[in-house]
Amino acid sequence: MNAPSTPHLDRPLSSLAAWTQHFSRQTIPVLASSAEAVEALAERDAAGDDGVDAQLIVKGVGHDPLMALRILAHVALNRSSRRDVQVETITEALVLMGVSPFFRAFSELPVLETLLQDRPAALQGAQEVLRRGHRAGQFALGFSVHRMDGDAPQVHQAAQLHDFAELLLWVHAPGLALSIQRLQQEHEGLRSADAQRRVLGIELHDLQQSLMHEWRLPELLIRLSDPRHAAHPSVRSVLLAIRVARHSAHSWENPALPDDIREVGDLLQLSPEHARHLLIELDS
Repeated sequence: MNAPSTPHLDRPLSSLAAWTQHFSRQTIPVLASSAEAVEALAERDAAGDDGVDAQLIVKGVGHDPLMALRILAHVALNRSSRRDVQVETITEALVLMGVSPFFRAFSELPVLETLLQDRPAALQGAQEVLRRGHRAGQFALGFSVHRMDGDAPQVHQAAQLHDFAELLLWVHAPGLALSIQRLQQEHEGLRSADAQRRVLGIELHDLQQSLMHEWRLPELLIRLSDPRHAAHPSVRSVLLAIRVARHSAHSWENPALPDDIREVGDLLQLSPEHARHLLIELDS
């Protein structure tokens, strides 16, 4: 996870196992704003500022799904097997790690914008995924609050992280990610999963599930991201939030949205009209 990145991958690998092995060895970059926040907080901590704690770090980096991924994977992979503590959020991970150890482990972070500065189309693609994840997180959190779900923070986090494999593809295999994008532009209505299979030989969802197991991410996060558990209301919250964020990325007039809105209404026991109003309110 922290090893230096290899040159961009420009051809598909032979199997899901090969994709998992390759991506598990790549560095996970963070947003420039996160790297700057960590650097500033590290300086305050080194100067003896007792106000620097886990909550303050989360305030600085909690918007960044790539940073969340780094933190959760770092804690899981470095935790002693004798410690039977289930860490499900980045706040819990930071509390378990401790402030000073966090700054030692998370110095000189690789930055997404720097890695893709010579690939503006790939940077734009990654930023679109980040925007979608942010909006999905807001929708999922709103659904959970409406349902009074005790796992609301985890649902919010799962929605933000839902497409992290696509983000990593833009970083480490931008040419392949652009090929998927072009294929969908050329064939209107082509499902993302079908385009991914044509270009990569796998679906990114399967790669994501495999990487989450490889990095020993929280069991609840893995379950919340798995459509096989879609009957559970918390999982439905995540999956519907992602669908709504994807379909409303450019307009609330997308013809796929009425079905999404009806399902949101069913989940929250709202009429379609009230469900649509709630979604627009959460997006404002």
